[in-house]
Amino acid sequence: MKLIFAGTPEFAATALAALLDAGHDIALVLTQPDRPAGRGMQLQASAVKRLALQHNLEVFQPLSLKKDAGAREKIAAVQAEAMIVAAYGLILPQEVLDMPRLGCLNIHASLLPRWRGAAPIQRAIQAGDAESGVCIMQMEAGLDTGPVLARVRTPIGPQDTAASLHDRLARLGAQLMVDTLPRLPLVPETQPEAGVTYAAKIEKAEAWLDWSRSATELDRHIRAFNPFPAAQTRLQGSPIKIWQAHPVAGQGRPGTILAVDGQGITVACGMGALCLTELQKAGGKRLQAAQFLAGNSIKANERFGDPA
Repeated sequence: MKLIFAGTPEFAATALAALLDAGHDIALVLTQPDRPAGRGMQLQASAVKRLALQHNLEVFQPLSLKKDAGAREKIAAVQAEAMIVAAYGLILPQEVLDMPRLGCLNIHASLLPRWRGAAPIQRAIQAGDAESGVCIMQMEAGLDTGPVLARVRTPIGPQDTAASLHDRLARLGAQLMVDTLPRLPLVPETQPEAGVTYAAKIEKAEAWLDWSRSATELDRHIRAFNPFPAAQTRLQGSPIKIWQAHPVAGQGRPGTILAVDGQGITVACGMGALCLTELQKAGGKRLQAAQFLAGNSIKANERFGDPA
């Protein structure tokens, strides 16, 4: 099938790779413009662009599709049967949505209508959802409001982080799209009004841990913010990132260290306690608790605090 592909990060690159492996003709790849990244803030190509160039695909990086008539003309000239969209990051105006014969199909990492929006993976973990999944959605002008053509579910395990769930959903979404395309056109499933929730973009300010919350909530918070932006707290006046933890029995003033040993640092929460097992000081490496404690003097009754 002759396709246009629009996507930017690794989640999208997984889908592009699957479509190529399935033998589809990717006539044009749309991705976000190169962005400065890393310590040197050098311009970096997106994961989708890097993969596309490896396969000698034509890459197009417009700043906007709404304001750039030339970009819309370039898309129309392809005469693609469908446009596949996955975490692209630009708004597709109605004119573009109407161009392909089979429309624009989006790979969305949630069980719509739950978690429409920018951060469905993180918000599902943060909220304590028992499952997540991927929907293939026929795109329309609204924010993730289009009818669903196919969906697949997966449980969210107690050890799942945003990273592990992201990778699983990327694989599931890629395969679901490959399986869906030969079956088009499909009868669309209109999203119900009941159960709509929105997954707001993750902000760095949300990373700070509030020790007055329950250990269960803080465990979900840490897993939802791993790898970005990473949960943070303060100890002895310095910020510390918390990468892994799990709820344990214990009680005390929230934020107080109850015990310190090679297994972890046990901290009192608003309800229960949390054992911190992987930590990172500013400018340092991620370390298991035993390694972290070997280089840092931390004692019981010290207290983790709020951001300065």
